[in-house]
Amino acid sequence: MRIVVSEFISLDGVVQAPGGPQEDTDGGFAHGGWSHPFFDPEVVGGFFDEALRTAEGLLFGRRTWQVMAGAWPERAGDPFADRMNALPKHVVSGTLAEADLTWNSTLIPAADLLAGVRELRAAEGGDLVVMGSPSLVRALLAEGLVDELRLVHMPVLLGGGKSIFPADGGKRALELVSTVAASTGAQVSVYRPVQDS
Repeated sequence: MRIVVSEFISLDGVVQAPGGPQEDTDGGFAHGGWSHPFFDPEVVGGFFDEALRTAEGLLFGRRTWQVMAGAWPERAGDPFADRMNALPKHVVSGTLAEADLTWNSTLIPAADLLAGVRELRAAEGGDLVVMGSPSLVRALLAEGLVDELRLVHMPVLLGGGKSIFPADGGKRALELVSTVAASTGAQVSVYRPVQDS
């Protein structure tokens, strides 16, 4: 399976709480819902529709899973929501137990994160899509376990917040596969790691 990361991201690299004011206020973050003014149904919406069409599973960190599991099941009847609800989910957590999980989800214990993701990645199948989950994405990028990075750059500076990028001083080259601009100023870009020759 390919690990595909899809993120809303500000120009200064923040991915925290794009969906709503109370989504994630860690660190006093006060800009929750910042992506809404730049959402474009055709370009940005189409991008996420495509991501789910090719997905054969979803991979989440605990916090993002809890937010999503609390919102999506009640949206049944919409084709996007129905697809989201039907896909198998894998949740990385050091605090949840398998018995805590709902929403067609299975647990990857945080202590087994890298082994668990490598096992999924080695399995037959299509895309395993990661949304949100900045700590998880940072760990996957640091270990070279991301096969594709799909970023929806929003034309806004947030001045600080959670990032998906490792801060370990490592250099990681990416190639731009595609890019398309929305009328709102959002820029949807797809990157893949440059393979060593």
